[in-house]
Amino acid sequence: MLKLDSAMAELPRIGQALTAKLNKLGIRTVQDLIFYFPFRYDDFSQITTVKNLTVGQTVTIKAKVELIQSRRSFRQHKIIIEGLVTDETGSLKVIWFNQPWIAKNLQAGEMVYLSGKLTGDLFSLQLVNPVYEKLATEQTHTARIVPVYSVTESLTVKQLRYLLRQVWPLAKMVPDFLPLAIKQELKLAARTWALAQIHFPDNWANLQAARRRLKFDELFYWQLQGQYSKEQLKKISAAVVPFNLKLVQTFINNLPFTLTDDQKKAAWQIIQDLETAQATSRLLLGEVGSGKTVVAAVAALNCFAAGYQAAIMAPTEILANQHFLEFCKLYQDQTKLLPVRIALLTSKSVKFNQVPAITRAALLTLIKKGQVDLVIGTQALLATKVKFKQLALAIVDEQHRFGVAQRQILKAKKSTAKIPHFLSLSATPIPRSLALAIYADLEISLIKQLPQERKKVITKIVSEAKRVQAYDFIKQQIQAGRQVYVICPIIDPSDVLGVKSVTTEYQRLTKEVFAEFKVGLVHGRLKAEQKNKVMQEFADRQLDILVATSVIEVGINVPNATVIVIEGAERFGLAQLHQLRGRVGRGEEQAYCLLFTEEAARETLTRLQAVVESNDGFALAQKDLALRGPGEIYGIEQSGFWQLKLATLADGELIKLAREQAAKLIKQDPTLDSYPEILAKLKQSAVVHWE
Repeated sequence: MLKLDSAMAELPRIGQALTAKLNKLGIRTVQDLIFYFPFRYDDFSQITTVKNLTVGQTVTIKAKVELIQSRRSFRQHKIIIEGLVTDETGSLKVIWFNQPWIAKNLQAGEMVYLSGKLTGDLFSLQLVNPVYEKLATEQTHTARIVPVYSVTESLTVKQLRYLLRQVWPLAKMVPDFLPLAIKQELKLAARTWALAQIHFPDNWANLQAARRRLKFDELFYWQLQGQYSKEQLKKISAAVVPFNLKLVQTFINNLPFTLTDDQKKAAWQIIQDLETAQATSRLLLGEVGSGKTVVAAVAALNCFAAGYQAAIMAPTEILANQHFLEFCKLYQDQTKLLPVRIALLTSKSVKFNQVPAITRAALLTLIKKGQVDLVIGTQALLATKVKFKQLALAIVDEQHRFGVAQRQILKAKKSTAKIPHFLSLSATPIPRSLALAIYADLEISLIKQLPQERKKVITKIVSEAKRVQAYDFIKQQIQAGRQVYVICPIIDPSDVLGVKSVTTEYQRLTKEVFAEFKVGLVHGRLKAEQKNKVMQEFADRQLDILVATSVIEVGINVPNATVIVIEGAERFGLAQLHQLRGRVGRGEEQAYCLLFTEEAARETLTRLQAVVESNDGFALAQKDLALRGPGEIYGIEQSGFWQLKLATLADGELIKLAREQAAKLIKQDPTLDSYPEILAKLKQSAVVHWE
């Protein structure tokens, strides 16, 4: 007897080949199939007559098969199936190409529905390759709003619909754990009904109601997971770090710059977290150049003063090295107040600011004994050999680039029963409302202000006609001792896309345009060692120009780089263009961002003009979301948010409702003991930071 967890191979007439194709789509069980949703729909619901047909229309007719026959074309020897169908108003010719089975499936005298695009003229109308279906109690492929699914090789959409019809009686077994009070308050449809309508909607209104219910389910459980995680954190003991007012004030006053109000507020929020006895998790969200590092430095210094340690994990070797140098510089003037012992630990190198040369084994021993205050590294920090004495603060930079499991390992680095407080850093500008949706289990701190001393990057749209002029400007910058990035949308040439690739552009610039300068190449397909080597050469000024894909969006800080050229700028989202622009303008010299585009469409130029006029990454991210939808704008796949099948970041109102209802439920029952099924579901699919 079939159940929801029955394997697809258990269905009648499903062989190994079809099972393998379904598995490729992630469809392994009956329940997987039921939750494999359409990505669009064809509206074949309006049935018309032959008399009322119009050329160019997509139509559905109900007709009788008068004649069906096959033949081979004279030249190409293709099999052509020709048919003649009639209704009470007239007759119509139907043609199918290379579908010989149709001549066997359809017989003269049978009634069928035909859906397709009408071609020809007033004197010779015909349907070419229409979808056909014999009359049945309930139509599946025609005469209705028809679901269209993503499929793989040799698997047809018709097969998926057929399989769904087979298992459909089991859909009523899918449990509905959503509390009745929520369903009634928000007027949400029943889950079984919603599942039926999402696949085979009776009308468009029903489809929208079904999508609303199923989207809410996804968002509600996501938000509830976050709220529940926060409650669990309250039960976990963490190091209590008292606020050392005098030391922090002295440190801030000795800085060669003034903290912005946003930086001060964020630092105070983190310090307050550290004072609590319960473990806390916070996301510090601020775009490139907003000063997240110094905020983290303030919080970490407060830990050192109380005898605790801190750790920072960066996604790349280069970024870890940059952090090491930056923190050494930030703390160097504090040696009289509090000497800070800083170590770098990566898979390739170890450094310690107290000892000119140190072995890895010696450094690991010092860390374990608590004789290192701050350990900066890559994923090497996750190794079992790395042990801390009293880790109070675990910091992950560009945290969306790490898997959840990796973040949890870092947070679990402890030698006592207490776990460290957790601080995530991200330079991806996300409006606060969306950040709350994505990181439901984290408190959010925003830094929107840029330091006053940071110059605004001058951004220009460059048409093809002004390319040579732009190249002359770039040469002047290099001759003045500056460096340049050139960013391309893709790695290899593509006739389909018709945009510049990083490989061909590298060859052209090296041989034709900038032959007198040193040019480097970096992209995502290079091995990590090669990529790091080229990026380090650019950072060390051994290269004048770095040609790259958006792989350099995060993780390289070269103050001497003053120009970034973005080829095919129309291919990037506004938020990503702003992120790339943040690679320059890090030094004292004026920086420039040149948006190269071959498109002259008003819509394209208007969109790019938004980047020219605005230096507010959060505003651009909001505009980007409105223009493009969520897509892959934020690069947060590993956060777990993209496990959602229907809901997206664009569902702002539903996100708000889901968050409100989740908070209300947790307030009523923090342990969820009254909702054992929901609790089991959360624990089964938990993606949280506290575990």
